[in-house]
Amino acid sequence: MKHNYKTNTQLLDLISGLKKQSREKQVPLWRDIALRLERPTRQCHEVNLSRINRYTKEKDLILVPGKVLGAGELDHQLTVAALGFSGSAKSKITAAGGSCLSIQELMNKNPEGARVRIIG
Repeated sequence: MKHNYKTNTQLLDLISGLKKQSREKQVPLWRDIALRLERPTRQCHEVNLSRINRYTKEKDLILVPGKVLGAGELDHQLTVAALGFSGSAKSKITAAGGSCLSIQELMNKNPEGARVRIIG
């Protein structure tokens, strides 16, 4: 019989923190991200840098509720927050002058969720 729950304690803590932040600050963005992270792992989003580059512009704040992969190039500066990054994606983002954050760091840095774009 399959288990129908997640066992990754860090992910569970992140999901509960997102829901708590959503309730306290009345920000529906964090609840939406929490619900996306609660999905089964096989439905987890994987986004390539080429897609991020195509749909963003300079100095955007991007949130990926999954993993960022390194296929493609990035030609402008971004701040990207995600559940995980591949090694090549992280190096390409920093080489373009951007920064990589975890979702928890983004939530602490921007509790209101202002100007955050979700890709994935």
